[in-house]
Amino acid sequence: MLFASAHNANAQHYVEREISIPWTHALPNGLDALLVYAELPGKHPLAVITHGSSRDPKLHAEVSAWQELPHALWFARRGWVALVVVRRGYGTSGGEDDGRHSGHCPQTDYESGAEYAAEDLRVAIDYARKLPEVDGTRVIAMGVSTGGFATVALTARPPRGLVAAINFAGGRGSVADHDVCNSENLVHAYRDFGKRSRVPMLWIYAQNDKFFWPELAEKFDAAFRSQGGQDQFILAPAIGDDGHTLFRHLEAWAPTVEDFLKAHNLAPLAEPLPEIKPPKISPPIAMSGDELHSFESYLLLGPHKAFAASPRSFGFSTAQMTPEEARKKALENCSNASHGTETCTVVSIDNVNVRQ
Repeated sequence: MLFASAHNANAQHYVEREISIPWTHALPNGLDALLVYAELPGKHPLAVITHGSSRDPKLHAEVSAWQELPHALWFARRGWVALVVVRRGYGTSGGEDDGRHSGHCPQTDYESGAEYAAEDLRVAIDYARKLPEVDGTRVIAMGVSTGGFATVALTARPPRGLVAAINFAGGRGSVADHDVCNSENLVHAYRDFGKRSRVPMLWIYAQNDKFFWPELAEKFDAAFRSQGGQDQFILAPAIGDDGHTLFRHLEAWAPTVEDFLKAHNLAPLAEPLPEIKPPKISPPIAMSGDELHSFESYLLLGPHKAFAASPRSFGFSTAQMTPEEARKKALENCSNASHGTETCTVVSIDNVNVRQ
């Protein structure tokens, strides 16, 4: 079921609307997508965002466009129309996923898989350029992990209006930490894309990325550049237990991305719109400190979601496929936080407080 939401910040209204992009190759549902923008006069440039892929194929069905709501709002605050695209075969999007077109280890064909995924982004861009609020002459694309790899492939056969692209920790074929099946085939794919790609790109990998570690990422970069590809390669500081999660930490990459956009005259607004504040919903139980801060952050995240609490612990889950799944995972996270020593209760579902 499609879902719509909205945020207000200092009287600024944001549209957050889940849509389905029709496409005969993504039957029966089309491509699931999330459209996010600030309601400002005129047309605005387009930022297309796409996800990665879990090593566990069973989790591909759980991908939701709402998972990237914070990233979409980051661009919306800077004057972009953001479009989060769930590629074929993930979440509720129809069709086969790109993993089926990348071969099976050790017979890999990473280049074909990335080109297949890039076609989803072209279709989404073609759809979005017809929207009344979109300036289709200025488009940027970005993706994380397999989505970053797909974005590189997109630049090798760019759609009309694509002026820049960002690759967050792009790659494919990670089967375990520091283990990529047939990595030379992956390097070869980057080399081939470099022959045709001339769109300015920003590549960001973290020093402690366990999927595509620095030595391997630098091989991707060298292969791409050797054939004329144009990327600014950034090796970001280590973050968390696995730097492959860098994309989730907006504060870690925001200054780098802002500098890149400004360097290419891609700053639609002179200054970002004010920080978005959570809706005025009173905590369902007595909260203070970290618990209250987490609840306020939770209120800004995407559906379906739930917040659970115990006397001394809490946990939440967001951007799930159903409210019931959100409830279940919130309870699990709360129980884990209390190490199973306390009883957890769901106190909020989709920003509606639950009576106790």
